[in-house]
Amino acid sequence: MNILGISAFYHDSAAAILRDGEVIAAAQEERFTRIKQDHNFPINAVRYCLAEADVGPGQLHAVAFYDKPIMKFSRILETYLSVAPKGLQSFMMAIPLWMREKLWIPMEIEQSLETCGIHERVPVYFPEHHQSHAASAFFPSPFKSAAILTLDGVGEWATSTLGRGVGNKVEILKDLHFPHSLGLLYSAFTYFTGFKVNSGEYKLMGLAPYGEPKYTKEIYEHLVDLKEDGSFRLNQDYFGYIDGLTMTNDRFAELFGGPARKSESEITQREMDLASSVQVVTEEIVMRMARTVHKETGEKYCCLAGGVALNCVANGRLLREGPFEDIWIQPAAGDAGGALGAALMVWHHVEDKPREADGKNDSMKGAYLGPSFEADEIKAFLDARGYAYTCMKDEERADTIARLIEEENVIGHFNGRMEFGPRALGNRSIIGDARSPKMQSIMNLKIKYRESFRPFAPSCLEEAVSDLFELDRPSPYMLLVAPVKKERCSNVDEDVSIRDRIHQIRSDIPAITHVDFSARVQSVNPDTNKAYYDIIKAFEKRTGYGIIINTSFNVRGEPIICTPEDAYRCFMRTEMDYLVLGPYLLYKKDQPNWEEKSDWREEFVLD
Repeated sequence: MNILGISAFYHDSAAAILRDGEVIAAAQEERFTRIKQDHNFPINAVRYCLAEADVGPGQLHAVAFYDKPIMKFSRILETYLSVAPKGLQSFMMAIPLWMREKLWIPMEIEQSLETCGIHERVPVYFPEHHQSHAASAFFPSPFKSAAILTLDGVGEWATSTLGRGVGNKVEILKDLHFPHSLGLLYSAFTYFTGFKVNSGEYKLMGLAPYGEPKYTKEIYEHLVDLKEDGSFRLNQDYFGYIDGLTMTNDRFAELFGGPARKSESEITQREMDLASSVQVVTEEIVMRMARTVHKETGEKYCCLAGGVALNCVANGRLLREGPFEDIWIQPAAGDAGGALGAALMVWHHVEDKPREADGKNDSMKGAYLGPSFEADEIKAFLDARGYAYTCMKDEERADTIARLIEEENVIGHFNGRMEFGPRALGNRSIIGDARSPKMQSIMNLKIKYRESFRPFAPSCLEEAVSDLFELDRPSPYMLLVAPVKKERCSNVDEDVSIRDRIHQIRSDIPAITHVDFSARVQSVNPDTNKAYYDIIKAFEKRTGYGIIINTSFNVRGEPIICTPEDAYRCFMRTEMDYLVLGPYLLYKKDQPNWEEKSDWREEFVLD
């Protein structure tokens, strides 16, 4: 039985497909269209999923869309009516879009399937948005039963839910309703500090350790009425997302000492302190909700999804200090993962199919669920364009790449299936030497073309995690922040400017040690990704360090690469030294001159 899941029309559209409950393929639309966080109907992702699962006419049994459009539309209408005549401009922008496409999803699905050769009628199901999140969190997890916590901006009405999963069923026990939203609170501060909503939240999280939580009192006194159980109300006198076109308003600006920072302008101490403050408040809300759902369910484990579940600092604190023995976070925790969750809801709830869980292994296949390219396809691409390359023998590949990393080269690594979710996990990654004190600056300024304060994540051998970090378990999806081992850290002068703090050597793995001596950890094991594991193992043999830098293979404002052509283009547009395409190694100085048709950097940097 083949079930297709779809998420679309808000941000990060995606598709996923199950065969008899097994995840066969999943991908975001942005990877194919090269439009970051593409919100359009994911026709390219649908085509890929059907092709990867080899599903043809008569072989698709159900489609699941990740929320209920009519219920969401009614919430939007009710919200605008409640604030009228305010919000007229926003209303006039939103309603035509709904009338044109968002209310016609069944027809859109039917027409799209026809373009893919599926002409027969297929039943379409519409689970609620947070049901899809809950399903994506629990059903692929290793746990037979668990508490479930979902947190994001807003679905239909719900913005956060507390639930429970047992066997092949998930149940929502409590929810928090719009406009009171942890995701929207965090996005409001993202907007106010000059970053882009729905994509810049991770920048705010990365900026937080540079500041002090000086504004937490103002947040609690004026913005957030927080209860002991984690529920809260947001004071709408300070926000603009209901009746305006901005996340915050003049009263918000007055409370925090002036207007919002303009994008690309200098980051001041105020922005750092605001980031620190809202991060503290976010973590407190997550911790209170976690304690409540633990009390309500009595479960030992917790599963998380929704955009806020990508806040890996909060996740790390929940794991260290929370009431649960272990947690599991859906690697595609945002709306993209809703496509997978919707399909799983049909399989387990509608079809009532059983679920297996061994308590140890999840069913996400390492999140390597996207397209792959065989060696002969890559070779044909390189030969057709006359690009210079050498072919690495299988037994030489890992050590060759490890040697280049040791020599402080920056390498684009393209291999195997593309990752599902926002994190590159080795197959569409830019990699480098975590021991190098200059590598963070080189990668930020010469490769990624992004803010210099942004930290890089490490990929380390799974067996080396506890030797490197204060972490006693694997972190395969780069969704946990953990402190670097104290004995590896250096004493630094805290009373210096942000520019000087960026360049401080804080540990013996300085390129991945953030200003607060933490790192966003990815552990790698040979069962999930042997080729990537072998590179890190070879690097350990050469240097004694089973750890390298891993950052996503893209430049700022661009989606992670998907194809060999995407990889080569990014390679030539940046100052990377080498490109690995499967078994093929390309050296930058051997390549023909690269000519751009437009000033691509202007297009991508101003995001």
